[in-house]
Amino acid sequence: MTDYIFSPPERVSLAIAGSEARFPVRRILCVGQNYAAHAREMGADPTRRPPFFFSKPTDALVPGGGEVPYPGMTRDLHHEVELVVAIGHGGAQLDPLSAARLIAGWAVGVDLTRRDLQSEAKAAGRPWDAAKGFDFSAPIGALTLEDAPSHPSGNISLAVNGEVRQSSRLSDMIWNPAEVVAQASTLWRLAPGDLIFTGTPEGVGPLARGDHVRASIDGLVPLEFTIV
Repeated sequence: MTDYIFSPPERVSLAIAGSEARFPVRRILCVGQNYAAHAREMGADPTRRPPFFFSKPTDALVPGGGEVPYPGMTRDLHHEVELVVAIGHGGAQLDPLSAARLIAGWAVGVDLTRRDLQSEAKAAGRPWDAAKGFDFSAPIGALTLEDAPSHPSGNISLAVNGEVRQSSRLSDMIWNPAEVVAQASTLWRLAPGDLIFTGTPEGVGPLARGDHVRASIDGLVPLEFTIV
């Protein structure tokens, strides 16, 4: 038994719908601007340039939602609902057909963003870590394990206090999940336990303390949380 100088943190894991087993999380990757309308609202060109990635630490996850504290150092916290891909097999340098076989299931996630810090970082050409990878910045619902199609369809939406803010279809992605996983596999060797947030549709906007958020994707367990 290894003798640590302090007790290591508990492994972050996700609930699995219909099972008492849990999905241990290894790493979180996120894709930016993967819906054309959202790329336009952020001032970008929605062409099929290779997807770009950023990351969040695993302890940014808020499994199952619940209460999410409003972060410090921002006055412009934004919601971004996303389809999350769960990786169940390892691989690198994959084509989309092979990459699709790595996908073990799906979940509903929200990429919370300190938009003012992100805008400042963009203007200065600096990394987005403080804008994207802060504590409690990745609420996520229970994982649905199933054979994963490479081109999923269905509705994706987010409502704040009952008012729909984001509503689109997964088929509106610029890069479908299999293509996203394939591209990620050229940059990292993917392994079981990796999660990939696949991008958000248009309609991102601010959240305030007391707001109740409900994020949903057809066929998946919805995610609900309150900003406190």
